[in-house]
Amino acid sequence: MDVIRVKDYKELSEQAAKFVLERVKKNPKMILGLATGGTPEGMYEQLVTDHRTAGTSYKQVTTFNLDEYAGLPRKDRNSYYSYMREQLFDHIDIPNDQVHLPNGEAEDWQEECLQYEQAIAEAGQVDVQVLGIGGNGHIGFNEPGTSFDSTTHIVTLDESTRKANARYFSNLDEVPTHALTMGIQTIMRAKEIVLLASGESKADAMARLLQGEADESFPASALLSHPNVTVIADEEALKKVTIKEAFA
Repeated sequence: MDVIRVKDYKELSEQAAKFVLERVKKNPKMILGLATGGTPEGMYEQLVTDHRTAGTSYKQVTTFNLDEYAGLPRKDRNSYYSYMREQLFDHIDIPNDQVHLPNGEAEDWQEECLQYEQAIAEAGQVDVQVLGIGGNGHIGFNEPGTSFDSTTHIVTLDESTRKANARYFSNLDEVPTHALTMGIQTIMRAKEIVLLASGESKADAMARLLQGEADESFPASALLSHPNVTVIADEEALKKVTIKEAFA
């Protein structure tokens, strides 16, 4: 696990975009796994700016998002479908049929999970998966206690996760209680993973990830056994990490 320590969120966003762009240019037909939330927004802004100014093309790229709220219409401004359209897809040249998110409006969520997992496998697995990390160590919406062997599944959201996401809704009651998410095994099949972490609120999680051991009570710790993980984190997120050897 390589750790790139950056000064602040601005530099994190720049480094994350550089990481993705290098790989898109090297492999224009790559399969890219994407994340939502506050952390990757700056990266997406950088990718859009690059597309407009440098012309990097995504016409042959295929994307799979980690997760989606269950029961939330795609047209809802808080759906991850709407988030991805607003943050990235509406501003680059990627064809609509090459972007994939779980369908939270599906009548049968179990069947939707099976179909999403199959779609990822048929595409040839993810080349680069972008991840954030929750304060409780969740990756995707895989909450503490999720089996490391899990594939795409329905999850009951932890109360801490719902509270963290409530800032995007009018109130906590509006935050969905369930989500569809890639499982930890699905994430771990990616050929390469980049984990982004910013801010003091992620400091405890990053300290546990970089100084702890693999444990299903802390989902992100599964990444310790992946052969190709890069962490890009700012000083605030790494303020409680004391092992010098953790940093590249």
